[in-house]
Amino acid sequence: MEPLSKSDYRPILKWAGGKRQLLPILLKNIPAEFNNYYEPFVGGAALLISLYSSNLIDHAVISDTNKDLYDLYKIIKENPLELIQELKNLEFRNSREDYYKARSLFNSTEDPVRRSALLIYLNRHGYNGLYRVNSENKFNVPFGRYKNPSMPSSENIMAISEVLQSCAIMNSDFEFAVSGATKGDFVYLDPPYMPLNRTSYFTEYTKSGFDEKDQERLFRVFKGLSEKGVYVMESNSSTEFIKALYNDFSYIEVDARRNINSIGSKRNPIKELIITNYNITAK
Repeated sequence: MEPLSKSDYRPILKWAGGKRQLLPILLKNIPAEFNNYYEPFVGGAALLISLYSSNLIDHAVISDTNKDLYDLYKIIKENPLELIQELKNLEFRNSREDYYKARSLFNSTEDPVRRSALLIYLNRHGYNGLYRVNSENKFNVPFGRYKNPSMPSSENIMAISEVLQSCAIMNSDFEFAVSGATKGDFVYLDPPYMPLNRTSYFTEYTKSGFDEKDQERLFRVFKGLSEKGVYVMESNSSTEFIKALYNDFSYIEVDARRNINSIGSKRNPIKELIITNYNITAK
């Protein structure tokens, strides 16, 4: 197994709200220097991987309240070869019948390695890379109907295992996850976004949701970190509510594409904010 070049490291999962498309803008606007890196809504980990690949981080603290995502990253960090073998053992192909068999098995198995391998399969073959559960906490994303979906290579799994060796991985609320940040550290916040309107259900793909009170608590954490001398960058929806909350901080508006909508005509670029507690100018 030949190791990948760092420039070829890629996220293991597609993730709703993932930041690969915005990486050039985000990277232009990170602090010139910082100590430890914190990402409490890690999701697909696109920015983490990019920072590591650019030799910009030595130690990171990452977290997500999604237990399956936490387990996956822990297994990639600690038992990547076991996960690679489990993926090779999967006999599911790109068909509706196989997808729903895999989904049923995912919802019934408690084996963490098998569950993580199935999560990768479901993520790559399910609709728009969503993670969604029903009221019984059962994964219920439908089949994605992709012509030729790809699975992550063994080499890329080993590469992300390397990235994660530098990370403390948590399954915690964002406020607790960043509580250890001190002056000179850098925190990137990428929460479930504030809905753009009453018919926007983007935040409902997290089981517990993320409402206005959560957004207000996030702002208080943003402000508290700022008072400690921590560098903070946040991505969020370009809504009047968010702009009013962060009125005293710097932000730029950028175009982003959200592929979460089931109606293709509504997948046009929308406006998002990149908010910082330091000067930000580059687009």
